[in-house]
Amino acid sequence: MGVIQRIKKAKTHRGKKILQSRESKLIEDPKETLFLQGRKTSQTVLTCMKDLYAMKKPQAVMLSKKHDILPFENIVPVEDFARKYNTNLFVFGSHNKKRPNNLVLGRMYDHHLLDMVELGIDSFKSIHDFKTVKPMLGIKPCILFVGELFEHNYEFRRIKNLLVDLFHRENVEAIRLQGLEHVIMFTAVEDKLYFRSYRILLKKSGTRIPRVEVEEVGPSVDFKLRRVKLASDDLFKLSCKKPKELKVKKVKNISEDAFGTQHGRIHVPKQNIGKLQTRKMKGLKKTFAQKKSEKQLYGKRKSDEYESNEDVNKKLKVE
Repeated sequence: MGVIQRIKKAKTHRGKKILQSRESKLIEDPKETLFLQGRKTSQTVLTCMKDLYAMKKPQAVMLSKKHDILPFENIVPVEDFARKYNTNLFVFGSHNKKRPNNLVLGRMYDHHLLDMVELGIDSFKSIHDFKTVKPMLGIKPCILFVGELFEHNYEFRRIKNLLVDLFHRENVEAIRLQGLEHVIMFTAVEDKLYFRSYRILLKKSGTRIPRVEVEEVGPSVDFKLRRVKLASDDLFKLSCKKPKELKVKKVKNISEDAFGTQHGRIHVPKQNIGKLQTRKMKGLKKTFAQKKSEKQLYGKRKSDEYESNEDVNKKLKVE
């Protein structure tokens, strides 16, 4: 028997607003991240999750209670939490003898699991271990990926896409140099993933271009890749599909150069210059001498035609 899903109807104005906010939009809001704890977590995992939560605020929700959940065995409870709190991403922390200091990163599509990766924490340094000035809350980071695996390995390419989703904030059309304050760098080597966070310092250089220095601000984590669960290519392609309203329509005969200047091409049909009307134009009116010469030429043509007609008539009479 099929399961009939209930159609939720709002009973209050507040409930109606909540349901409307969860409906699909042409331009989606920034993705929210849900932080969950397993049945047992270590202090290392808990501190790492708190640091990631601090980097994701305000687009983050952290649940303080522990839950008896194993995402790779049963993802349904995580999907229910994601639907309840209207989140697209999740970070799940756990710790056991078989998989110590375990962290699971994943994302949803239509409130169902899309991708999920399990990472083990080999080495960890918290934000509080770095006695430096921290970047401002809610600042948009610059994300860097180092390593050939992100380009040539299928799993790492999808992990890269997941990490971009996890740390991405609002879309920006223009970037100000002074606004580049925070850098997040991921380095892939074999089955290791190194996560580092830096603060950009712009110092005087004596020229218009400032001297750039970086200062590590934490957290610093050495991850080991454990398990990966990826969506099929068809489902992933469907999740990346853009609505027709947002697709830019191509305009014919208009191109744009490297400087952003638009160039248009106009197609003009072949013109018959002999039929152009020029008599009414003051500058192109015929002079008296031109009119007289044309009149004489016209009279000469008429006389020639008359003579030719007489010759024809004479020939006909002779015959």
